[in-house]
Amino acid sequence: MRWLWWGLPALGYLLGSLSFAVWLPRWVAGIEIRRGGSGHAGTTNTIRHLGWGWGVAVFVLDAGKGWLAVSLAQRLGAPMVVVALTGAAAVAGHNWPLFAGFRGGMGNATTFGALLAVDWFAALSAVGWLILWVLLLRHTARGNLVAALTAGGLFWLLGLTGLPLALVLAVGPVLAVRFATDWNRHYRELWLDRLSLDEG
Repeated sequence: MRWLWWGLPALGYLLGSLSFAVWLPRWVAGIEIRRGGSGHAGTTNTIRHLGWGWGVAVFVLDAGKGWLAVSLAQRLGAPMVVVALTGAAAVAGHNWPLFAGFRGGMGNATTFGALLAVDWFAALSAVGWLILWVLLLRHTARGNLVAALTAGGLFWLLGLTGLPLALVLAVGPVLAVRFATDWNRHYRELWLDRLSLDEG
């Protein structure tokens, strides 16, 4: 059984590669979501194209990928490092999906789901930390990047050690690499990145 543990990150990546933000708009409205808005396949761009209802559906499904990957790794008794890598791999799969041409979303919903599988307080703390940095920097991508790379320090201060800390340390660099691609994006509207100046 133990040798199977090291296949869990690969499974996490495949789960993350289920690109609901690409498939649902295509099925519902016949559109390619990555050709408009921010160009990302995630919750906010789904909201932009299809409204809040479908956006919430995509968020739940994307969060579910992270939750399922981490929950399965825990259920199989995998060591902490494998569980953390499985969660990070699920986020990587969402960001660079095998089943959607390696063009996915930004990974926040999947990260939330992965953390929720471990500790609900850790998941909510990460959300609060993210919102704080986005508001402080007044830039969605930069706020996300800084939050991702500093969340480990926050968790340590809050006493969220062990698996929550290992998971956020594993996921942080994956998120940072993804958000670095939007470092110079300019926004008309900060909240939800709904109207970026360089849309298209």
